[in-house]
Amino acid sequence: MKRIAIQGVIGSFHDIAAHQYYEGEQIQLICCNTFEDVFKCIKEDPTTIGMLAIENTIAGSLLHNYELLRDSGTTIVGEHKLHIQHSICCLPDDDIDNIDEVHSHPVALMQCRQYLSKYPNIKAVEDEDTAGSAEKISRLKKKGWAAICHSDAARFYGLKVLEDHIEDNKHNYTRFLVVCNPMKADFLRPLNETDKSSLVFSLPHEEGSLSKILTILSFYGINLTKIQSLPVIGHEWEYMFYVDVTYNDLTRYRQSIDAIIPLTKELTILGEYKGK
Repeated sequence: MKRIAIQGVIGSFHDIAAHQYYEGEQIQLICCNTFEDVFKCIKEDPTTIGMLAIENTIAGSLLHNYELLRDSGTTIVGEHKLHIQHSICCLPDDDIDNIDEVHSHPVALMQCRQYLSKYPNIKAVEDEDTAGSAEKISRLKKKGWAAICHSDAARFYGLKVLEDHIEDNKHNYTRFLVVCNPMKADFLRPLNETDKSSLVFSLPHEEGSLSKILTILSFYGINLTKIQSLPVIGHEWEYMFYVDVTYNDLTRYRQSIDAIIPLTKELTILGEYKGK
């Protein structure tokens, strides 16, 4: 049985992503309050696997998670893309007409603004977690409160779904990364089946330094699918570049890494895995 550390509670999108990724397998969830706690679990128990959101098609990248990933020493062994669908739910005896407050994660509230605008008398209240909001309403028996979460979470906590698919944008996806202790990586993904890699590197503060890297990757037939820059704290105008690349030839990919290393100040392979 695999032990999976997630941020959030049962019924959260991390929970759903973990069960979809390991569909058909027995897993044991370790529910954490923060992403820092997820990496702490992996450090304390090297057999633990972590599942963490890294970007959303609407809200963008979770920048703090990039930093946590780089500093944790873990490696990426997989990814999963989850279609994000929101529902509004409440206690079985409540209805939309007597809802005073709606609770959810601020990103979920933002993603349902058009729906909520139809009910100006309902106060939107930010909470730490979508499923956690549902759990709180169920546990405290809060009449007049509603939660925005996945319909699976609503049903798990015994709440009534007032309306499903209330998200403004129906093409809303979150990308999750599967991470683990590097010593366990080969047991979770065969290296010869990988076709995607995540890198992080810094560059000299020189004209054209980034374009040289991109030119080399192009020469070796490596496809750049994402680039995200974050400032290096304490070094003005210097940045760490987080890059996702895909490849269909492992040897050419390895050659491209060898070619760009001399041009970087620091380069770390965050993980090599099968892209979805």
